[in-house]
Amino acid sequence: MSRYASIEAEVAAVEARGLRRTLRPLQMTGAVTGRLDGADVTVFCSNDYLGLANHPDVLKAGGGAGSSRLISGNRPVHEALEEQLSRLYGRPATLFSSGYHANLALMSTLLTAGDVVASDALNHASIIDGLRLSKAERVILPHGDPSALPSGAKMAVVEGLYSMDGDVLPLEAYVGEHWLAVDEAHAFGVLGPEGRGAAADHGLEPDFVVGTLGKAIGAYGAFIVGPQSLRDLLVSRGRSFIFTTGLPECVARQALAGLALANAERRERLADRVRRLRTGLAELGVEALGEHHVVPIVLGSRTMAVAEKLLARGFWAAGIRAPTVPSGHERIRITCSSEHTPLQIDQLLSALEQTLKELA
Repeated sequence: MSRYASIEAEVAAVEARGLRRTLRPLQMTGAVTGRLDGADVTVFCSNDYLGLANHPDVLKAGGGAGSSRLISGNRPVHEALEEQLSRLYGRPATLFSSGYHANLALMSTLLTAGDVVASDALNHASIIDGLRLSKAERVILPHGDPSALPSGAKMAVVEGLYSMDGDVLPLEAYVGEHWLAVDEAHAFGVLGPEGRGAAADHGLEPDFVVGTLGKAIGAYGAFIVGPQSLRDLLVSRGRSFIFTTGLPECVARQALAGLALANAERRERLADRVRRLRTGLAELGVEALGEHHVVPIVLGSRTMAVAEKLLARGFWAAGIRAPTVPSGHERIRITCSSEHTPLQIDQLLSALEQTLKELA
């Protein structure tokens, strides 16, 4: 039996009821005209009520899609972006308007009342909300502790790189008979072969991968990768896909450009900057969480004072407070870029050293 037999059965049930949805790319040629399946059409199903999505002045900044991709908002550039992501992962990718939309769709489409799902305690709010919508029974795993995985779980869901702790879990330990979903929002583009994320860095291919295009790729939007049956089901049943306006064409083009530029040289340069920063912090006796490009420094009650003093010295590193992190574990969250120069990193370290001495 296929690992995804239940998804395939859902798709078959949708099709049997005549409710399977399909995407048809529409190339707009004017405010209300376009080409669909090789034929010229006049569009009467867009939400572009004032005809502004393709107005010349709006197009200078980049026009909008005008409606859901299932109505008249599916553009050739959307399909090109999905094709590029599908080639990267070797499995079908489906675009979403944001990572929040993607997690809502994945959890609420695949899970239902009676299912058991294991979720790491520090998972993102979008995962938590998606699980709530699914009505599945949630087993909250202590952060980074797969030993509490319940038998009979349908899915385990974790993040590839946790944005507040900067850590990567022992992902191999979460693999089992259950499905594994990994949200690679902060790892996609940076970690693993071709930037496919933390799971790929561990040599794993999770059942489902969520990635975002608004972080390392520099654009906006998100995607879900999985088996073909998952894409079929998301397009037909994923509420946050069906009922959301498609990404603006300009944003999809930005994402394609970003993907082309997210190369090994940039990833290697980022890794070098991370090493420089973390080595410098260690030399200052400052403990940082994690080991990658998200560099949290837990300072507790001093956090906001340190953040303000750093800002006064020309460095903006945001202070993170409760309830985003537990009370007493407030932190400065430094994030590295491949475009930070060694001098800028050294200057930040010097400013931090001075600030901590002043507040000792």
